[in-house]
Amino acid sequence: MTEEKSALAPLREPNFRYYWLSRLVDRAGTTMAGIALAFAVLHVSDSPTALGTVLAAYSIPMVVFLLAGGVLADRFGRTLVIQGTNVVSGLTQLAMAALVLTDTAEVWHLAVLAALNGTATAAGMPAMAGVLPQLVPREQLKAANLVLAVPENALMVLGPAVSGVLVVVVGPGWALAVDGATYLLATLILTKVSLPKPSGKKRAGAIADLREGWTYFRSTTWLWVVVLAFSALNAIVSGAFNTLGPVLATDTDIGEAGWGLIRSAQAVGFLVCSLALIRISFRRPLLWGMAAIALEGIPMLVLGFEPLLAAAMVGSFLAGVGSQVFNLGWDLAMAEHVPDEMLSRAYSYDMLGSFIAIPVGQLLFGPLGLAFGIQPVMLVSGIAFIAISLLTLTSRSVRELQRLPAAVSTTSPPAH
Repeated sequence: MTEEKSALAPLREPNFRYYWLSRLVDRAGTTMAGIALAFAVLHVSDSPTALGTVLAAYSIPMVVFLLAGGVLADRFGRTLVIQGTNVVSGLTQLAMAALVLTDTAEVWHLAVLAALNGTATAAGMPAMAGVLPQLVPREQLKAANLVLAVPENALMVLGPAVSGVLVVVVGPGWALAVDGATYLLATLILTKVSLPKPSGKKRAGAIADLREGWTYFRSTTWLWVVVLAFSALNAIVSGAFNTLGPVLATDTDIGEAGWGLIRSAQAVGFLVCSLALIRISFRRPLLWGMAAIALEGIPMLVLGFEPLLAAAMVGSFLAGVGSQVFNLGWDLAMAEHVPDEMLSRAYSYDMLGSFIAIPVGQLLFGPLGLAFGIQPVMLVSGIAFIAISLLTLTSRSVRELQRLPAAVSTTSPPAH
């Protein structure tokens, strides 16, 4: 049976079903948490610099500990690492919620808890990224990615809008509380997933593992080119859209609820695209992925030119389409071309390179917005985002990377 003949085939695998359910529960809370945290900080302080500081407090330890997360996952098992980090994430989110709900939160409280949350996320992300190829046959990877994406994206349609309404009606604390509870519930469900234990062969040590991962990363051209591009792209999105966007919304007719609708429109784009991709062949995953991700610059262009809710929602919808195309392309490229024993470490270097400039963007764009105006900064950011995305296609290794035939093993040498 091919992946195109049965999009639901991965759900026949018990391990995948429980993993799918765990991810779904986790995502139900996470889709609400980002907006809730942003407006929780703005409730304590209306300064964009304060919001950038809290977001950076999350991002900096996430960047610092990503490489350790990759080593932990490849050494001790991916499900064990995910369970442990989920518990820490859940408890920190519940602590944030308690402070916000009791109206005792200060910016430094939220920053410290965000830093703990970011540390746990860093340890868990490479493990989460490397699990899927162990759950389903390789010929079902595309179908498995889309089976995960469709319901998650449906939740992303509702989550930001519901969170925006909750912020207006009862305050941001309740959305943070829901996210914390879902982390813990997702951990319980994940105990039903059984994966092969890591190889029992003697390993040289953590430093040697890191060195081996780095050698693989720098010698795989398509990998480091895309990661280098995303270092800049993520800095732009985190600084312009995620940090200045909520501030611009509160200063204009868009408002908090409108910002939730803008984020929900992006999720609609994710959902529509994931449904369409079920029947679309994806032979050159990075060519289409990098061309499509350029669409994520459109909402920044719209907000920079004229912050109108309807136009921003259309732009955000297109950004969601582009992001989903890229996400699928990247996951397929990694799962098919990176050996399984190297996958979590490859993802950790990917995430480190992609995320390392996020705190810079979060800390820098607040002062830039104050100095030059939020709209001009947003407009320039959108132009830069599109240009960088398309520039990666000048690399032959990126635009010509092909999906592998089903018979080829993921332990085969990577395509460079």
